[in-house]
Amino acid sequence: MLAYTRRQAGNTRGSIVEIDAIFTLIIVGLVLVLLAATRLTADLILLGACLVLMLLGILEPVEAFVGFSNPGVITVAVLYVVAAGLTETGAVQWITQYLLGRPRTIRGAYLRMLLPVGGMSGFLNNTTVVAMLMPAIQEWSAKLKISPSKLLMPLSYMAILGGTMTLIGSSTNLVVNGLLQSEKGISLGMFDIAAVGLPLTIAGALYLAFFGNRLMPDRQGALAQMESAREYAVEFEVAAGGPLAGKSIAVAGLRNLAHGYLVRLERGSQEVVEVAPETILEPFDVLTFIGAPECAGELRGVRGLHPHAGDVGKLKVKHDYRRLVEAIVGPDFSGIGQSIKDSKFRSNYQAVILSISRNGEMLHEKIGDVKLRVGDTLLLEAGAGFERRYRFRRDFMLVSGISQRAPANFRKAPWALGILGAMILLNAFGVLEVIEAAMLAGVAMIVTGCLSLGNVRRHIDTQVIIVIAASFALGAAMVKTGAAQYIALKLLGVGVGPWGALALVFLLTLCFTETLTNNAAAVLVFPIAMSVADTVGANFMPFAITVMVAASASFIIPIGYQTNLMVMGPGGYKVWDYVRAGVPMSMITAVVTLGVVPLVWPL
Repeated sequence: MLAYTRRQAGNTRGSIVEIDAIFTLIIVGLVLVLLAATRLTADLILLGACLVLMLLGILEPVEAFVGFSNPGVITVAVLYVVAAGLTETGAVQWITQYLLGRPRTIRGAYLRMLLPVGGMSGFLNNTTVVAMLMPAIQEWSAKLKISPSKLLMPLSYMAILGGTMTLIGSSTNLVVNGLLQSEKGISLGMFDIAAVGLPLTIAGALYLAFFGNRLMPDRQGALAQMESAREYAVEFEVAAGGPLAGKSIAVAGLRNLAHGYLVRLERGSQEVVEVAPETILEPFDVLTFIGAPECAGELRGVRGLHPHAGDVGKLKVKHDYRRLVEAIVGPDFSGIGQSIKDSKFRSNYQAVILSISRNGEMLHEKIGDVKLRVGDTLLLEAGAGFERRYRFRRDFMLVSGISQRAPANFRKAPWALGILGAMILLNAFGVLEVIEAAMLAGVAMIVTGCLSLGNVRRHIDTQVIIVIAASFALGAAMVKTGAAQYIALKLLGVGVGPWGALALVFLLTLCFTETLTNNAAAVLVFPIAMSVADTVGANFMPFAITVMVAASASFIIPIGYQTNLMVMGPGGYKVWDYVRAGVPMSMITAVVTLGVVPLVWPL
């Protein structure tokens, strides 16, 4: 009925199209306002826009939901699975453990961090890279006695820039490639955009290395003052044949932990209480650490160490489903008055005790011989459902999860890295399209055990997928109604040539991506850019690549890109911090992009 009424508003097809364009521009404007000024989630806003476009008859249902079948959108979803396999196996932590090292200056820290982050973001979704590296960078900054605010924003910026080097580095690249496939019948290769992305990444790294210390605030993160005062003693054993055997304590990085410190080393029947930094580790050495509950999680991430508690290996819980949990023994605990070994704690609770604290003090006895009392605080390794099962029972008075991630399964890390490498090579040499290579890699992650089938769904960010797919409806409406052509003509009203038109498209995309999501900006500006290229008689490819890069170049306002929001709290940043560092970064991005793109894809 709404569609019929709208069509009666004009007597000719031309007037109907004009009304359609006006309605489309109004809907796009409302979407922009709602995204920027309300707390409604982006997926609800964009799905609502799809519904309105259908009810008004501007789009047919198949046109409104075409984004859900776009290869670029599907590839984004599949790459979440590939990235999850790398996360669960600790492959990225494995790499960074050797790359970050112990620089002596803050500039050295930048040089150690920036290029590896940029390189990894070229082959992993940049949001995933930041999510995986942020805890490691926080711990690293604590070891180096550097404020995390000096490093976290550069982490986000370099992840964004590194994502411009390959087709799979950013979801925005895949979205624009999907638009090129559907609109122009062109599909980019894995490294086609490296000619722009590589110099851009290097320029950004140099800017941060030389000016980052001055531009970044020296501020504590939002959670820095909430550090727990509770301490535990945890024992870890040096794995035979592992990478730590034969290294000194200092080289292994065990003297500079963020959440604890090494107090004792046992080697057979010998005990070394004061462990010197130059002490060489040997297989089966038992190391005792004292620290906050997070210390156990930190040590679980060190390749070559495993908990000394013998029962950890006997815990009948899949590696992917293990979590660190803190629990206080309650009055209904079944093993009161018995030793932990006699109470069959592991069998009864499907959990292993790593450490015990009593009256605020650590117990240094052998864990199996301890007789638990009401009020004892336990540090446990348990299944993912332990917290849910015992939160409201009286076996334990308080159950609190310390980490929502399973300890990294380093045994599978070589498999995960091999699968990633195979995916890249299969696409780079033209054997498979990127979507085919990504789907094959996703299946391989599951088949090889790098990622359990039950964990696949929780690693896919469905909200992001919906936002990207629903955004296509707005772009389709702007093309169909002529709204994109109208905006293009207005842009060119200042009388610029092809290069000036390219610069205007970059600026328009940048404005959109700072106020919207990067993917929504790319989808909305793409049809405008194509219309601008047609109007000035230029090649459409430099305009498409410019939209791809500019949509990712969100450095000034934190809401424009997810990675900027992710580091805002942990870094203790304010909006002005992003403006101060982001404006020069955006200018560098514009200069490199507008200088290089026309050379690679002539106008």
